[in-house]
Amino acid sequence: MPDNQLGEFLRARRAGVRPQDVGMVSHGVRRVAGLRREEIAVLAGVNADYYARLEQGRERHPSPQVLDALARALRLGTDARAHLFRLAGTAPLDRATHTTDLVGPALRQLMDASEAAPAFVVNPALDILAANALAEALFSPFERADNLARMVFLDPAGRQFHVLWHTAAHATVANLRQAAGLDPDHPRLRELVDTLTAHSSDFARLWNAHAVRGKTRDAKHLLHPDVGPLTLTYQSFDVRDAPGQQLVVYQAEPGSPSAQALTLVGSLHSPWDPTDPRPGGGAGASDWRA
Repeated sequence: MPDNQLGEFLRARRAGVRPQDVGMVSHGVRRVAGLRREEIAVLAGVNADYYARLEQGRERHPSPQVLDALARALRLGTDARAHLFRLAGTAPLDRATHTTDLVGPALRQLMDASEAAPAFVVNPALDILAANALAEALFSPFERADNLARMVFLDPAGRQFHVLWHTAAHATVANLRQAAGLDPDHPRLRELVDTLTAHSSDFARLWNAHAVRGKTRDAKHLLHPDVGPLTLTYQSFDVRDAPGQQLVVYQAEPGSPSAQALTLVGSLHSPWDPTDPRPGGGAGASDWRA
């Protein structure tokens, strides 16, 4: 492995940025590919000699602020920026990114293909942006399946649906706290917190406890009025092309009573379509937000 991986990465990426890419006027014959060291230093707002030392390996511990400025100057994408921080042995600065609420067609197709597993996409405020047919059936006891936090705290069905309601409530608030830390100015998140605080003393109490936890994987103990108890696990996955969105997938243990109940709830809530050869018709991923 080369000794100066950080410097080599900086040089290579500098060579790939042309003056016109960053609005610079190029004069005369350029003897280097891409931008000069001095030009990158100007764009990043750092001393030219300091930047030269970084490329040469004589300076190996730039601050996160310097790395963030270099990432912008070099026009690095999300993955390349994270790689730059790793090469410097520094944790990346959190960057507030207002995610789009548009769920891409490929992700919708993936959810539709998961006929045996409820799957849905949420944003940082836990708004349900899209869901497959089985997720629709699973959430059918709620008046509106639009936001996981609202469903837990403000919908009367929440306390019956979540057998361990206090556990679900704690986890939901901790998820929102983490999202607020990553993007404190997220407009939808602030609106949701204000609404829940005003209408739920339980939410206000838990919010003021400042517990923080990301949505990864866990068990869910649910009670559906049509099929009875369900014990499911869930896993969540970041949507790489829509930062801030997460795909959440519920699963039951194969062959278990919960798996049978999950199949039954899907059958009970699937509209029949005479043109669709599949049992239950062709219900697919849909938008939930009004």
